[in-house]
Amino acid sequence: MRFTRPQTLKQIADLIQATPVGNDDFPVLGINEIHRVEQGDIVFVDHPKYYDKALESAATIILINKDVPCPENKALLISDDPFRDFVKIGQHFMPSKPNKELIAQDTIIGEGTHISPNVSIGPDVVIGKNCLIHSNVVIGERTKIGDNVILHAGTVLGGDAFYYKKRETGFDKLKSVGNIVIEDDVEIGANCTIDRGVTASTIIGEGTKMDNQIQVGHDTIIGKMCLIASQVGSAGCCIIEDEVTLWGQVGITSGVTIGKKAIISAKSGVSKSLEGGKLYMGTPAEEGKSAYKKYVLLNRLPELFKKE
Repeated sequence: MRFTRPQTLKQIADLIQATPVGNDDFPVLGINEIHRVEQGDIVFVDHPKYYDKALESAATIILINKDVPCPENKALLISDDPFRDFVKIGQHFMPSKPNKELIAQDTIIGEGTHISPNVSIGPDVVIGKNCLIHSNVVIGERTKIGDNVILHAGTVLGGDAFYYKKRETGFDKLKSVGNIVIEDDVEIGANCTIDRGVTASTIIGEGTKMDNQIQVGHDTIIGKMCLIASQVGSAGCCIIEDEVTLWGQVGITSGVTIGKKAIISAKSGVSKSLEGGKLYMGTPAEEGKSAYKKYVLLNRLPELFKKE
């Protein structure tokens, strides 16, 4: 998420009552999670396991809970609770706008687009030309929808990320300030749920077709011309490259990449990144030939253990 205008290190430090390390005028352009950071962004880290990853990332301001040497050309914000302060920054610069009407007055709707009854559209939404939005669809704030998009009944775009920090008193929520981008010629089936990014965009690429009852987690990027069958569930921060096929009930863990033109068979569990251009199956998913050999051997077990 980029701020509407640049801030300084001192301004952010004063906002969250953190200790700055660096020039007071060091420019701060936005906030992002580690997998989407750019130069000028703040990234937060609160566990020693990830200190080096954050300090060596593209982020130029690191919100951290330990006094460490500051990398060259970067700045630090020392905080007793980086998670809390990261949320505070996001909410300060991108506060949530409750939907006070069925369709927000600032919604931009392209020529030829049809909005069916009982559709809820939040603030700052843009919908392109010749789209068809069926009844009971919910479109969250700041969603961007391209041309020729079809959204079937009951689908929800823009739910918050499932992202919590466990405390002794319960769970603290990392409040989402990102959005969703649906590119041209996408069709999304009934009762699908696509979560918005925590700080960036969840993206559904041009020409992708999605069946009913699919869950897409926050900050996931789905490429162009993908085919996704019913009951697929993707965790957050995944990259699904162009022309990937996911058959029914595939489950994908967070942070993995599925390469271009990969095919994942039904009920497979993707627990690590997979190369493109291959067929995968099983839990955990593996290449089809290897999986078939194991299934053949499993089928022979009764024979191998048969008593004489």
